[in-house]
Amino acid sequence: MTDTDRLHGIHHVTAVAADPTENVAFYTDVLGLRLVKQTVNFDDVTTYHLYYGDETGTPGTAMTFFPFGGTRQGRVGKGMASATAFRAPDGSLPYWQDRLTESDADVTQPVERFGETVLPFRDPDGQPLELVFGDDPHDDGAVEPWSDGPVPAEHALRGFAGVTLLPTDPEATADVLATMGYEAGETVGDRTRYEVPDRAGVVDVLDRPDAPAARPGAGTVHHVAFRTPDSETELAWRETLLDAGQRVTEQKDRRYFQSIYYREPGGVLFEIATEEPGFTADEPVEELGSELQLPPWLADDREGIEANLPPLATDARAQLPDGGVAGEASGDTDPDDDRAGER
Repeated sequence: MTDTDRLHGIHHVTAVAADPTENVAFYTDVLGLRLVKQTVNFDDVTTYHLYYGDETGTPGTAMTFFPFGGTRQGRVGKGMASATAFRAPDGSLPYWQDRLTESDADVTQPVERFGETVLPFRDPDGQPLELVFGDDPHDDGAVEPWSDGPVPAEHALRGFAGVTLLPTDPEATADVLATMGYEAGETVGDRTRYEVPDRAGVVDVLDRPDAPAARPGAGTVHHVAFRTPDSETELAWRETLLDAGQRVTEQKDRRYFQSIYYREPGGVLFEIATEEPGFTADEPVEELGSELQLPPWLADDREGIEANLPPLATDARAQLPDGGVAGEASGDTDPDDDRAGER
């Protein structure tokens, strides 16, 4: 099977948060992910774009956020991704139950799903997250947990397991996933699993006609990005998707990858992102995430951009403040909008 026959699993998941320092504290100090890049939303430079991942931000490990400050509390519902799942080593369930509970995260009881143990919880903004315990059957050895992180290596997260989607039209979403190379698997209750044979290759689709409509805001996913090797392959995917009736943006330079965006018929905003050039494009590995990075086209505006950004404490050992911050969503994103994928 060639690179144009299927996408290769998740590249990153981008979500909305409220307070940036609280976001950094939770994802680094509690989850043990490395802040691999601090930059700005390229289309709203008053807002950070924060990336967390393994040691180098390997595609398939990066959870990213737009912390929009006083943004409203979002509501997970039809037309968006409803949960993001990370891989955790087999046998580390007690460790993570204790760690998350001690952090005052909203943790629920573990469940069994498709033969795996899953621990659902929420971050301080109410973002639905899951830990899936056990090895990825398609582990390619690319993921390297943060060597200087607060979580011992034997318990450290191993990138994404997958995402759960709650579309308005599950059948139409399934058709698009098939175009992307995903194969339908088992259905249990209202959940159908779709997979590609690659790391972070799981997409679950929920069929819940009575679910409320999604309301973007803090605690919700903005878009899900799938990975492809390079720009040439991505452009081939653009033609494939256009031929399949999708409205797809032009290719956009996101500095650390090239991107195209399309909103599938079930309402979820998808992205295809290249694996090149990666987060070392402007920082060496040992310095990833240590300073604000701006793309060349914003470099001359650095002084003004920095003056308009809120203070950001990036100490991974910072204590989480009590309680979460809720607030107003960024606007919806249409693939025809010239800013699709950022706002």
